[in-house]
Amino acid sequence: MTPVLVLTIIVIYFAVLIFISIITSKGADTNTFFTANRQSPWYLVAFGMIGSSLSGVTFISVPGNVGKIGFGYFQVVLGYLVGYWVIIGILMPLYYRLNLVSIYTYLEQRFSFWSYKTGAFFFLISRTLGSALRLYLAATVLQLFLFDAWGVPFFVTVATTLILIWVYTFRGGVKTIVYTDAFQTLFLVSAVCIAVWQISDDLGWSFSEMVSAIESSKYSKMFYFDDVNSTQFFWKQFLGGMFITIAMTGLDQEIMQKNLTCKSLGEAQKNMFWFSITLVIVNLLFLTLGALLYFYTEANNLTLPAASDELFPRLALTKFSLLLGVFFLLGITASSYASADSALAGLTTSFCIDFLNFKDKPEPVKKKQKFIVHLGFSLLFLVIIVIFREINERSVIDAVLTVAGYTYGPLLGLFSFGVFTKLQVKDKFVPLVCVISPVLTYMISMNSEALLGGYKFGLEVLLVNGIITFMGLLLISKHSAERVTV
Repeated sequence: MTPVLVLTIIVIYFAVLIFISIITSKGADTNTFFTANRQSPWYLVAFGMIGSSLSGVTFISVPGNVGKIGFGYFQVVLGYLVGYWVIIGILMPLYYRLNLVSIYTYLEQRFSFWSYKTGAFFFLISRTLGSALRLYLAATVLQLFLFDAWGVPFFVTVATTLILIWVYTFRGGVKTIVYTDAFQTLFLVSAVCIAVWQISDDLGWSFSEMVSAIESSKYSKMFYFDDVNSTQFFWKQFLGGMFITIAMTGLDQEIMQKNLTCKSLGEAQKNMFWFSITLVIVNLLFLTLGALLYFYTEANNLTLPAASDELFPRLALTKFSLLLGVFFLLGITASSYASADSALAGLTTSFCIDFLNFKDKPEPVKKKQKFIVHLGFSLLFLVIIVIFREINERSVIDAVLTVAGYTYGPLLGLFSFGVFTKLQVKDKFVPLVCVISPVLTYMISMNSEALLGGYKFGLEVLLVNGIITFMGLLLISKHSAERVTV
């Protein structure tokens, strides 16, 4: 994997993405950017969502974490599966019935102005931080494979990465992303399949021998029921995964925006169902890959890197075949960019619809403001990534899930209160409740061992945050059927 070869692959890859964007953005207006004119094929959305949902975090951190917790991450994946089915049955029918572009306008219809703005604001914070951390991985890998050899600063690597994303998304928006995500998912799935095949072949194992080796190893442990105080305890992981999915998918403008481009509710539900099943299989492949990486390291007496996120990149760069190195590069690029391009479109849509009141503006004004907002979020990503590189002391997947727990909790509480009660709230106090909730959650989490007899919070911190938000809304509620029409 010479720098010239890496650069050639990257150039060709992005040339194809730009070509797709040119084709899909012909005649595009702001409605195309935000909704793809609601004409997306459901199967294309479902396939593309694999790439945008997994991201580079899954591609690198999940295999790396196998050395620490075995297949324990699968407990979270099972929670994901149930969460997707909740979205299919409850949230999708609501969004389609109201014909929403930004899902946070539901909060305005259900409550009022401040609830609406608060929900949109928390999405902007959550998705900006989470997507920037995901993109950080892609930039790190590009730095390792390409720019370190030429002495290029990390800042320039990140800037180049963001410019490439911006170029192929700024016109077609979500319509372009539906197609580019499907293209990128193809490389992501191919990369993990080829990696599993190549490494098991290098170890001299057939498929059945590989399965037997994993089953009999320390890496195969999947369920943790023995210690309720452990962050890996099954019900913490399962419930955490379930509510993370409900919040980070069902209450997330980026992901739901693509689902809302399907022609009908039925097609959108079909898309989400098959996507959820496929996602379980793909995650099992990533966990299998993780075990194989550690087997390979042990068999060849290699030293493990200090950070588990570096294991797969370093082996792909220095030890594996050229074919696997090429597909690793394509896979990490595809997974990271499929997530980041969707995030930019979702953030741009939310800010334009929820804060710039696009509904009443002429098309030339919409295009100009959309351009500025899209560029602004790209620059914000750059700043966050550079800062995170300076302070990062943990696995990126841990950082992403921690951020989600504290920032998506208020959204979970707001939507749950709106859907499951008929109460109205004193709207001006909603921002206060949604700020206090994550603060209280953090305080409880940091002191849980002393307060709760050694209990440690894990992914369920999101659920705690949502419950505190829900209770806070209950305290500022009033009996009124005035706005409960949705």
